[in-house]
Amino acid sequence: MSLKMLAPIHIPVLVNETIKALAVQPGGRYIDCTLGAGGHATAILDHSSPGGQLLGIDADPEAIKIAEERLEAYSGSALLINDNFANLQTICFKYDFFPVHGILFDLGLSSLQLEDRGRGFSFQHDGPLDMRLSPDQEVTAADIINTYSQVELAQLIKTYGEEGYRRKIAQHIIKQRPIETTLQLVQTIEQAIGGRRGKIHPATKTFQALRIAVNQELEHLKTALIQAVDLLGFNGRLVVISYHSLEDRIVKQFMQQESRADNARLRLINKKVITPSQAEVQLNPRSRSAKLRAAERIITKDEYFKTTEKLCFSVGVEAGGWRRPVLLERLRRAFSAA
Repeated sequence: MSLKMLAPIHIPVLVNETIKALAVQPGGRYIDCTLGAGGHATAILDHSSPGGQLLGIDADPEAIKIAEERLEAYSGSALLINDNFANLQTICFKYDFFPVHGILFDLGLSSLQLEDRGRGFSFQHDGPLDMRLSPDQEVTAADIINTYSQVELAQLIKTYGEEGYRRKIAQHIIKQRPIETTLQLVQTIEQAIGGRRGKIHPATKTFQALRIAVNQELEHLKTALIQAVDLLGFNGRLVVISYHSLEDRIVKQFMQQESRADNARLRLINKKVITPSQAEVQLNPRSRSAKLRAAERIITKDEYFKTTEKLCFSVGVEAGGWRRPVLLERLRRAFSAA
């Protein structure tokens, strides 16, 4: 049986809104920085046909395997890379994949990761406290839980989980150590703060905090956003879907800053955040917290000749069929005539 058949059903979030925000066009080239099971990538390749190209990146090797099968029909148009999007610019330089028409970040965990008990991402399944996106990473959630001091744990849960009961949770974790499984951690949190309060499970914020810390998600996001802008071509689009306030705050502030500067590099596409419709939330409850923000690249004539041309014609890499000399030549003629 194929990996695709074994994988849980994957429903991409805000897929129509994403295609519209990216302004996907036939023959365009796009980057999906969070490939997952390939839902958004499939839609992008469908709408960019004929001639479209996609670079898909994911830190999770299992996600790459699933996406390879699901995108098999697009094998000549899709290049899939197992790496962290924090290395976005290095990846694009290596494979000669720039400038691009659009870059997408879908920052949520996939069903593939949440439903895999061995990964430890979900508090709804018992499994080892791992939470690594890549097995090559050294630090696991168990390492943090069992080695951090009470003060450090409380600070982490506050910073990355925005949890009001952080001190009680940290105190109970110290008392119950060693904690090796998700079920043990959930029981410890419930002992600390009681049962469900409101709509969310009491372990939700602590699990979020651990996952973010293990994978350095916020730091990598900040790094990748800066790199993404530099890789976008004339009128290229940057689209980010986030799922909690910490991510959305970073994206919102970054886009606003880049659009308000004296030498603005971005123009906001949707000044009001885009959220799923009620119908989509009913079909896919995991989409309920999704927020989409989009911006368009602004490139001045001076900037084009000082940066884009230098990058595209001076990088010592071999063209592997991914370069777009026609696009670059059109850009050069357009700016020369300006």
